[in-house]
Amino acid sequence: MATTGQWLAGARPRTLPNAVVPVMVGTGVAIGEHGFNWWRAILALLVALLLQIGVNYANDYSDGIRGTDDQRVGPMRLVGSQAATPRQVLTAALGCFAAAAVLGLVLVVVTRGWWILLVGAAAIAAAWFYTGGRSPYGYRALGEASVFVFFGVVPVVGTAYVQTEQLSWAALVASIPVGLLSCSMLVVNNLRDVGTDGQAGKRTLAVMLGAPRTRALYAGCLIVPFAVALAMIPVAPLAALAVLAGPLAIAPVRTVLRGAEGPVLIGALQQTGRLQMVYGLLLAIGLATTL
Repeated sequence: MATTGQWLAGARPRTLPNAVVPVMVGTGVAIGEHGFNWWRAILALLVALLLQIGVNYANDYSDGIRGTDDQRVGPMRLVGSQAATPRQVLTAALGCFAAAAVLGLVLVVVTRGWWILLVGAAAIAAAWFYTGGRSPYGYRALGEASVFVFFGVVPVVGTAYVQTEQLSWAALVASIPVGLLSCSMLVVNNLRDVGTDGQAGKRTLAVMLGAPRTRALYAGCLIVPFAVALAMIPVAPLAALAVLAGPLAIAPVRTVLRGAEGPVLIGALQQTGRLQMVYGLLLAIGLATTL
């Protein structure tokens, strides 16, 4: 029986900025467009957190039963370490998805945005089939594309929409750096596991590109968001506040480009999460005060 601490570790709290940052930025857009609604923002945050935790448990389950976590470098996995049974972890994943669906349905009803049902269903399907099913797309080098869409574009635009009830070009543009920073978390994670993933037949983008190109991709995912923030100055001058997070990108980019491998990259992952949170907060503040 897994302990509470092991369940918390299995939820992979270091990945939670992927859920928090898009909601912060989407809410910043809503505030700037004079449509802020606090309880809808909270519901959007809960949906995002539940989906992130759910996908983490789902990945734990799917990778665990396939044996791809048997030789793992990173944080513990519940199934791979045999701390919990596959059935228990699957139940936890499905419970998170169900709770996210219920809260999301509340937002659909109050906004009458019935098309959000399709987006929500797609998000849950993407979470499951990342490593689940007979042909998981996460094993086919498509993980980063999915993360960009479902932890960048969808939550930023969606969070702004459920508050303002309008689709916003500002939210769409702001979702680009958010999506790239979310991708950077997956890129460095897969770079860390590139050796074991390749041996297990898990064809991630890092495995397909090879370590040198993956390192360059990671650097690009951290650099481009600052260019986007600067490009937004004509319509949202204080979006440039996000550039103040730049110094936080130096250490992880240096670590990755200098060839760090294995457990050393766990530190880069932590630093990337910190950069993501600070960048997202500054961008949200800038958008909230200038749109």
